[in-house]
Amino acid sequence: MPEIDANPDSSAELGEVWDAVRRELRSEVTEVTFHIWLEPLEPAARGAGVLYVRAPEHVRTWVEERFAPLLSGAAMRAAGIPRVEVVDHDWHPPAHATAPAHEPGAGLNPRYTFDQFVISDGNRLAHAAALSVAEMPAQAYNPLFIHGHPGLGKTHLLHAIGNYIQAYGGGLTVRYATVEEFTAAFVRAVRTRDTAAFRERFRDVDVLLVDDVQFLAEKLKTEEEFFHTFNALYDAGSQLVVTSDRRPRDIEQLEQRLRERFEHGLIAELEPPGLDARMAILRKRARLDELDGVPDETLAEVARHVTSSVRILEGALIRVVAYASLRGQDPSPDLAREVLDRLHPRADAPRVHTVDDIQEAAAEAFGITRAELLARDRTPRVAFARQVAMYLARELTAETLPAIGRRFGGRNHTTVLHAHKRIAREMAEDRETLATVESLRRRLGHNDADRR
Repeated sequence: MPEIDANPDSSAELGEVWDAVRRELRSEVTEVTFHIWLEPLEPAARGAGVLYVRAPEHVRTWVEERFAPLLSGAAMRAAGIPRVEVVDHDWHPPAHATAPAHEPGAGLNPRYTFDQFVISDGNRLAHAAALSVAEMPAQAYNPLFIHGHPGLGKTHLLHAIGNYIQAYGGGLTVRYATVEEFTAAFVRAVRTRDTAAFRERFRDVDVLLVDDVQFLAEKLKTEEEFFHTFNALYDAGSQLVVTSDRRPRDIEQLEQRLRERFEHGLIAELEPPGLDARMAILRKRARLDELDGVPDETLAEVARHVTSSVRILEGALIRVVAYASLRGQDPSPDLAREVLDRLHPRADAPRVHTVDDIQEAAAEAFGITRAELLARDRTPRVAFARQVAMYLARELTAETLPAIGRRFGGRNHTTVLHAHKRIAREMAEDRETLATVESLRRRLGHNDADRR
């Protein structure tokens, strides 16, 4: 076993590492999957290249079998730790342990490769461009800008590029980071007056992969630093690949000079997969996770229910298999329909696509004004109505978390995440909450049908 850090003084640092890992995990699975299987986990210790995580007895086996690669990928991206080991809930590190060694790495998830990416009409251009960049860095498309709604594979392609170059790039150096990680590193460098090390980390590379550049907007100092980083790398002949949830010209309050840099290269869009592509994705997911007992009819039921996001699609399959396992039943189409009807409307059901419509319907349903819904009123009835509306805004629209937060009185995106998590949990535990949300969902569908 690797040497383990058992020093009590390191508990705060371990907590910070786990918080970062949890943020990565949240971005990879649905809220319900996170709540059922991943939220109960707790950090136990950190060793040389290993993060030890305690799991309650009733979920440990399932987490080990189904989520081990996901956990390791999140730990690698968040803290440069390549492996997570799930241990018993009462496990403690040995008393003779020592401090962990620093773990180098580019923050890449080894699971995200081109081989594991399912090609469809909606992502063919982005996939081909990403593969060309991986095969010929700084010679094919520089910069490469990949955009699309959350959950369609942008992060997968970024990691696939990095993994390919690390495997076949002849020693070329790669760095992957989200804008949040770039921002945190820059702020830390400024506070410690060590900007030289920061710039070496992000500029002394052959390939820089940056996720979610839309979050640069309104971060003036970070945006300026990223602009200079971009120029330094481009002038040095290094490859840049960035992703966003929208086109450069649609990123609000992003400086014009940076938008021009992004538009200088190739812009490739990812679109939601069609039914055939969704079936291919589910078959590959089932094969990779060794879900041999899931029939094609069940996969088809999942594919018909979830249409907008690959991430939610795969999470839906996990939910169905998890429910089947907990109930001791086969993952049949009927069970899939029962599970998914609670949170994912069928593809042929009428849907509401604007936050405004959801806010108006929620205000009417709860007997409050829309102004009360958007205000800072924290009375239980208004707060619950607001959280339900935020939940449905995330479920039924393509808006990002920050965009939804802005539409609800300028609230932070973490407030929207909290609301979604709370309502999802209460729907699973409380029949009255489930009935309330589903009633409002039906009301929205009815209104949407009337307008057509």
